[in-house]
Amino acid sequence: MDKIEHIGIAVKDIGRSNEIFKSLFDKPHYKIEEVLSEGVRTSFFQVGPNKIELLEATDPDSPIAKFIARKGEGIHHIAFAVSDIRSEMKRLEKEGFQLLNKEPKIGADNKLVAFVHPKTSNGVLVELCQERN
Repeated sequence: MDKIEHIGIAVKDIGRSNEIFKSLFDKPHYKIEEVLSEGVRTSFFQVGPNKIELLEATDPDSPIAKFIARKGEGIHHIAFAVSDIRSEMKRLEKEGFQLLNKEPKIGADNKLVAFVHPKTSNGVLVELCQERN
């Protein structure tokens, strides 16, 4: 893994949350994007070299909606940049980590993504991100 790519935060209302984080960071979000396959709308903030991704459910059966129903708003995942997502997935499986998907899928911000089950990473949902060419 190369670096922390972003931290994902589950929110109920992306408009209200954009205003909160705009005040917190003293700068507006730079992009809103909908990922239909995940039933989510995302908003990104650049904070120094780091990114914060706000995630609002657009489908009541989406993972974000279920997360908020169980735990409320808050940190949902930590994403790490990788240069070769498939080889990193294989490495992690060999190390005994359970992956939530067998193949990378298309995520927000022009990334291929895959997730590590939090049961195998001390309760933290880990996302792997690779730039799409």
